[in-house]
Amino acid sequence: MPERLQAKISQTNPPAFHILVKPTGAVCNLHCDYCFYLDKKRLYPEGRFRMSEALLETYVRALVEAQGVPPITMAWQGGEPLLMGLDFFRRSLEIQKKYQRPGVYFNQTIQTNGTLIDEKWAQFFKEHHFLVGISIDGPKDMHDAYRRDPSGRPTFDRVIRGLEWLQMKGVEFNALVTVHQANADHPLEVYRFLRDGLGIRFIQLIPIVERLKGDERGTDQDSDRPKNDAQVFSMKRLLAPYAVTPDQWGDFLITVFEEWVHHDVGEVFVNIFDTALAKWAGEPSGLCVFEPVCGTALVLEHNGDLYACDHFVDPEHFLGNITERPLIELLRSPKQQAFGQRKTASLPKQCFRCPFLFACHGGCPKDRWNISLNGEAGLNVLCSGYQAFFRHIEPAMQIMTELLRLNRAPAEIRNLYSGGKAFPKAALHHIGRNEPCPCGSKKKFKHCHGR
Repeated sequence: MPERLQAKISQTNPPAFHILVKPTGAVCNLHCDYCFYLDKKRLYPEGRFRMSEALLETYVRALVEAQGVPPITMAWQGGEPLLMGLDFFRRSLEIQKKYQRPGVYFNQTIQTNGTLIDEKWAQFFKEHHFLVGISIDGPKDMHDAYRRDPSGRPTFDRVIRGLEWLQMKGVEFNALVTVHQANADHPLEVYRFLRDGLGIRFIQLIPIVERLKGDERGTDQDSDRPKNDAQVFSMKRLLAPYAVTPDQWGDFLITVFEEWVHHDVGEVFVNIFDTALAKWAGEPSGLCVFEPVCGTALVLEHNGDLYACDHFVDPEHFLGNITERPLIELLRSPKQQAFGQRKTASLPKQCFRCPFLFACHGGCPKDRWNISLNGEAGLNVLCSGYQAFFRHIEPAMQIMTELLRLNRAPAEIRNLYSGGKAFPKAALHHIGRNEPCPCGSKKKFKHCHGR
């Protein structure tokens, strides 16, 4: 591991943290085909998936003690957290007020499938300044392909009703969009539907990457993994039928990026584009999947069990219960520190030779089950897609980074592409005179914006 990267990792200990609270555990009113969390109910055979008021108070008190500095984020997720009912969240606010010290304040966030949102929920979210994440995968046919309820009924219309209530009440919200086989080949249709059809301005793009289980492919979990260069591409047949492929993921991101960078910078905010700009500017990304150390986004289950990560809720990554050990002790435990450090320590050599290591750091560990070109384990399944994306956006990222350096808004890059306004030449100083002009005119730079 390069010494500079090792030094950067050591500076993050102990890291800031973020805890996703699942008050209903994995219980949900939907049964989405690609949901990796539904199976987590098997960890709790007693079957009572509802956080008690006593545990809620224990958590709030522990969170205030562990974090100390504002803002303290209460982040609710599921399963479907709205199944807890309004009274639970009203009580949560009361408990937060009880433990709120001078100078300390709380942020409220909640991720929901949107089907249960009505006027009362929307009014509650508005009054208490909740940031709501709502899951929607694009137009009706794409959304309903995998997002159905336990009876197999589509959910799109119910989600739209919930979203409309949020808009009518002026609730701050973002869209969580998973990319899978039903929408991966239609990036512009998805993006324009969200932007123009629904008026959404904050978008999270999440790739669906799931492996077939051993019994689904007639083998055990590891024996069918690609073992050498000739077998690298066989990993595609290990993907679940709804999962996005590397090529699809790269093409999806590139296509949406082109639409965004030409028309929407500064008006529509897409998580992976904002993250990439932060990386090119030398700043932390804010997304654990693209940082050299992970383990800062933990999960609290309905009974107080704390796990290393949302994607690693299993006995191996169980840290302890907050009713038995202090939260701060669990957060700083050697086990969790080792989990976070392992992200970089387990990267294959291929990653350290990659010019875009700074931007992705191997991606999410749960997706790193492919084999590198020299036969090492630990390569991200989506690596080639990410590489294509990062390579494509690099020129625009360099320009926006220069705009930031000049104390100009990155959104000014749209002026370069439109040709309608003057563009600061200083933001293009890194471009060679005989290189193509980045405005897309097909002229040499010296004969266009480099004059």
